[in-house]
Amino acid sequence: MEKLLFIDCCIRRDESRTKKLADYFMEKVTADKKYEVETLCLMDEPLSCLTEGFFRQREELIEKKELNHPRFRYAHQFAEADKIVIAAPLWDLSIPALLKVYIENLCVNGITFGYVGQGLGGLCKASNMVFITTRGTFYENTDMEMGSRYMEAMSRFWGIDEYDCVYAEGLDARLEPPEIILEKSKTLADTVANKF
Repeated sequence: MEKLLFIDCCIRRDESRTKKLADYFMEKVTADKKYEVETLCLMDEPLSCLTEGFFRQREELIEKKELNHPRFRYAHQFAEADKIVIAAPLWDLSIPALLKVYIENLCVNGITFGYVGQGLGGLCKASNMVFITTRGTFYENTDMEMGSRYMEAMSRFWGIDEYDCVYAEGLDARLEPPEIILEKSKTLADTVANKF
């Protein structure tokens, strides 16, 4: 059975529109029960930024090749997943700081990426990564949207070949009720779920 890691960074939890879209997507991809699903709710994790002593400890452990240290649990969990789904809203044109802190913690040389030949290469097992997001206004196909673009670049960095973004946008533009927009975005969710 393949491992599916669902990373929940929907800060508003059940009130989150991103969470509603993510729940729909997860129901679609897990309906046939072919995945062992592991959910990581970032709002419940004791995540720390890489500052001072915490950063030095990390560097020393990597240098000594002590990669089984408990502080690398996020990196191991991520690297060992067969499929990955990450849900987070667009915040300040990018991703929530909490998701960035998580990414800092899982980017570990020798676990999620490493030096291969003349450069860096991803070491993650996953074949697919899906980023699920919602946006208050319209950013798709503009240079203002940095959330999905950043996540796609990280996907490549980790060695994950297939990346998709499931999104709903214009939720605060008042052109249509948010519920209608979310309902329409399920078509994109279905398309991505079918090839996941």
